[in-house]
Amino acid sequence: MLRISSDSTYNLMKKALDASYLRQQAISNNVANINTPNYKAYRVVFEEELKKSMSSVSHVPLKVTHPRHIGVRNGEDQVEPRLVKDNSPAMRNDGNNVDIDLEMANLAANQLLYNTLVQQTNQKLGSLRHVILEGRG
Repeated sequence: MLRISSDSTYNLMKKALDASYLRQQAISNNVANINTPNYKAYRVVFEEELKKSMSSVSHVPLKVTHPRHIGVRNGEDQVEPRLVKDNSPAMRNDGNNVDIDLEMANLAANQLLYNTLVQQTNQKLGSLRHVILEGRG
């Protein structure tokens, strides 16, 4: 039985979409609190952690019984998007460190990322749908 949840590519795209959604919420909250004294901006940490986990996966020697078998990679399975407070110093007298220009740039970049991830996910699901429908005929 084919389970889409066991597909590592699909799972990575899902986590990236979750991170993008969380980032959208963080940016919205940051912008909404632009005039709140002592408010500290929030950022989402995901891509950097994913990159680290993928490069630091220890390669465990596995016994391969068929030349087309693929080795196990599970470092990225442990990475989840996290919301962290940006404790960088404020440039304003009221202690608020939200930079509206930075937030708008992050918003645009995040929207592009989200749209790309949705397109890739749709292509992946479309390919699976094609295989399923063609397999019937």
